[in-house]
Amino acid sequence: MLNALASPEIWAALLTLTALEIVLGIDNVIFLSIIASKLPAEQQARARTLGLAGALLTRVALLFSLSWLASLVRPMLSIGSFEVSGRDMVLFFGGLFLLYKAGKEIGEMLGDAHAAGSPESRRAPPSFVAAIVQIMILDIVFSLDSVITAVGMTNNLPVMVAAITIAIITMMFFAGPLAAFVDRHPTVKMLALAFLILVGLVLVVEGLHHHVSKGYVYVAMGFSVAVELLNLRLRHKLGASAQHPERP
Repeated sequence: MLNALASPEIWAALLTLTALEIVLGIDNVIFLSIIASKLPAEQQARARTLGLAGALLTRVALLFSLSWLASLVRPMLSIGSFEVSGRDMVLFFGGLFLLYKAGKEIGEMLGDAHAAGSPESRRAPPSFVAAIVQIMILDIVFSLDSVITAVGMTNNLPVMVAAITIAIITMMFFAGPLAAFVDRHPTVKMLALAFLILVGLVLVVEGLHHHVSKGYVYVAMGFSVAVELLNLRLRHKLGASAQHPERP
């Protein structure tokens, strides 16, 4: 055990995999933050914590059932020359669910102020259980892709479990500030929902056996975030100038 801890390869694998799991989990955190934001304020933090705890349990359970996980990538049925595996079905229908949820959220945000304020359009917030169920459904999709990535990087089970645990704990720490930031800035929330649309499309395409390089997706997301940060800074400066106009 001590020899393993002294191995540079083990530490390199742990750090690399932890960083990758955090990157892969950002979309998960954004989704659960948006779902939790619809709950009463006193329930939001608990919903985020339970959602991420569920993601941790799901991913660790998948790691300890590698034989079942391997069976998911084997064809379950064939449609002509097109073979469908369990992983394909999870990614495809999970992607569709994500497209539906993100599209619905965008539609609600784009509703005009009059319609949004009318009594007919005011909907009761989802129940705590309903929110957790929605979070857990997407946890399964994100966990599947995340665990398959982890298995592809190393065959050391303790390293995989440690990396996923550290990544989830890190996301728990930042989930609250991230949710508050998204809530304070509607354009950031819109950008986050657009990211979820992109992730949903990627999942659907992956489920149809068309590989999409994650590098292109992350570059596009990074560029969009950089532009939005510049917009936020510009709006802040314009707002400050409007409040304190220079005297002639």
